[in-house]
Amino acid sequence: MVLRPIVLSLLAFATLAQPAAASPRPGCTSVPYTSGTEGYHTFRIPAVVRAKSGAVLAFAEGRVESAGDTGAIHVVLKRSYDGGCTWGPMSVVSANGNATAGNPAPVVLANGDIVLLTTRNGRVTEKEIMSGMVSAEDSRRVFVQRSKDNGRTWTAAQEITAVAKKPDWRWYATGPGHAIVLRNGRIVVPANHSSAPPAGSADIGTEPKYYGGHSLISDDGGRTWRIGFSEDRVNTEVASNETTVAQLPDGRLYFNSRNQGSLGGRVDAISNDGGSTLVAPYRPQTTLTIPKVQASVLQTVHPGLLLFSGPSDAVSRRAMAIRVSADNGQSWRRAHVVSPDPAAYSDLVQLGKSVGLLYETGSAGPYETIRFTQIPLRSLKEKP
Repeated sequence: MVLRPIVLSLLAFATLAQPAAASPRPGCTSVPYTSGTEGYHTFRIPAVVRAKSGAVLAFAEGRVESAGDTGAIHVVLKRSYDGGCTWGPMSVVSANGNATAGNPAPVVLANGDIVLLTTRNGRVTEKEIMSGMVSAEDSRRVFVQRSKDNGRTWTAAQEITAVAKKPDWRWYATGPGHAIVLRNGRIVVPANHSSAPPAGSADIGTEPKYYGGHSLISDDGGRTWRIGFSEDRVNTEVASNETTVAQLPDGRLYFNSRNQGSLGGRVDAISNDGGSTLVAPYRPQTTLTIPKVQASVLQTVHPGLLLFSGPSDAVSRRAMAIRVSADNGQSWRRAHVVSPDPAAYSDLVQLGKSVGLLYETGSAGPYETIRFTQIPLRSLKEKP
C-alpha cells in the first residue's frame, strides 16, 4: 500500500519525460504529413520552429473535408527529436468545432516558452468575409496559445481580436510561418488583413487593392499585444498579403510579402523601430521570380546570409528553391533548387550548421505532402 503512490508518481514522470534530442543525419529528408491519412483530406500551411530542447516542431493545417480553405480545419503538430529526420505522433493544437482554425505562426522565447498565434472563422469563405457579409463571430478572429514543455501541451486558445484587429478590417491572417523574437525580447508576428472600402465606394471589398500587411507586437512575452505598422494604402499594383519577417544583423527588421496587386511577385520593406513603423511603403522586389504564393525568410547565424524560400517558377507553384541575399534583402540570387516538382507554401528554421525547410510538394500537385529537408549552410554560401 505504501508503494502505490510512488509507483504512480514514477509512471506520471515517465509519461511527462521528454525524449532527448538526437543528432540529426546530415541532409536527411522526411515527410511528416501526407494528405489523405490520419483522418484528414489534406494537410497544408506549414510552419516550423526549433524548441529550446532541440526538438523540431512542424505545424500544419489539417483540413478534414477537402483541400479548400473553408470548413473543418484544425491546427496540428508533429515533433522530431533528430532534426527532422523522423517524427512522432500528430496532435491537434487548436480546433474550432466544424469550422476553421488555421494560419499557425509559432515563436520560441528565450525562456523556452513557445507562443502560437492562429486565426479562426466560421464556415464561410474568404470572399464572404472580405465582402462584409458575415457576422463578427464568423469573421476572422485572432487567438494566442502557449506551451511550456516544448510543444507537448498547450494552453487553451485565448482570443485577442479586440487588440489585434482594427474595426474596419475584414480578412485577417497571422503568418503563416514562424514569428520572431528580437534581441531585446520583443515578439513580432508578421500578419495581413483586408480593409473595408470607404463609404460611398462602389467596391465590395474583394478587390485585391484592399489587402495590406501589418505586424503584431508583444513586449511582455506574448501576454499583451498591439498592432505595429499597418499597410493600408489602396494600390492596384502593390497589395501586400501573406507576410514573413527577419531581424537583420544591424537590428532592423526586413518584411517580405506576397503581392496580390497587379505586379504580382514579392514586395518588401524595412522597419527601424522593431516593427512599429516602416521606413517606406512596400516596394516591388524585382530580383525574386515567384508566383503569387506564401514564402519564408530567415536570417541565419551567418550575418551575410539572409534566406528566402518559395517556388522559383514565374507563374506556377513549382520548383521550390532557396534564394540568398548578401545585402540585407536588397537583392537576391538563387542558391539551391530543392526540387523541380510542384510546390507551394514553406517555412525555414535554423538547425545549427544546417537550415530546415518544411514545404508543400507532390508529384502531380503541390498539396500531396508536406516534406521536410535539411540543407547545409555551406552549400548556400557558395555562389553558383
